[in-house]
Amino acid sequence: MQNSLRQARIDLAAVLRWAARLGYQVGVCNHFSLMVPGRDDLFLVNPEGWFWSEITASSLIVSDLDGTIVEGEGTVEQTAFCLHAPIHRANPAAIAALHTHAPYSTALCLLEDGRLEPSEIGGLQFYGRVAYDEDFTGAALTPAEGDRVARVMGGKEIVMLRNHGPMVTAPTLAAAFDRLYYLEEAAKRQVIAMSTGQKLSIVPGAVAQTLAANVPMQDAYAEKHLAAIKRVLDRECPDYAD
Repeated sequence: MQNSLRQARIDLAAVLRWAARLGYQVGVCNHFSLMVPGRDDLFLVNPEGWFWSEITASSLIVSDLDGTIVEGEGTVEQTAFCLHAPIHRANPAAIAALHTHAPYSTALCLLEDGRLEPSEIGGLQFYGRVAYDEDFTGAALTPAEGDRVARVMGGKEIVMLRNHGPMVTAPTLAAAFDRLYYLEEAAKRQVIAMSTGQKLSIVPGAVAQTLAANVPMQDAYAEKHLAAIKRVLDRECPDYAD
């Protein structure tokens, strides 16, 4: 248990550091959470008031799903608990839950009826797998808001929160981060293409569905993606694992 928790801390610190490099954080806001291995009532989350670029494995906080800090120093931002905990509780498969205000995926959330269209090859994996929350009610300041978002998600792993930003979940941290990365990259290319004023070239649904169904191969690739991230961090800033 302790070894698996230690590895979970290292992996979550790694993706937070990498997300900071990619420009996904806004101020000291946004949160990544990961269920503690072997537990369905505890999760790891980044502490309130820290830049992701300074997160270490040992600085991460363990909280229960009712908002009580079990291990670690500092506090957990209210919106982190109110959004993440209900999603973890509602969907046991949502082992990792990553929320950002990354620029391009968030830009799609700011457009009326904005959708990630089946146009760019890297984004076809998301075809039919994204929920859209059209009922913005402000920041998640009560668990009831997280419950509402969990209902909007239904069985889907990704939700685009209108006027807010994306939330990506997955059964593993590697898969969640890989999907977050490719969601942002697909959104970036779509926004750039839309900025030309030309019509997007839409991939036929049957083709998009075939690629979206290839989840096992993508998730195996996600583990390689996370391993590559940690190799770079091990060379350039090994303190992330402290």
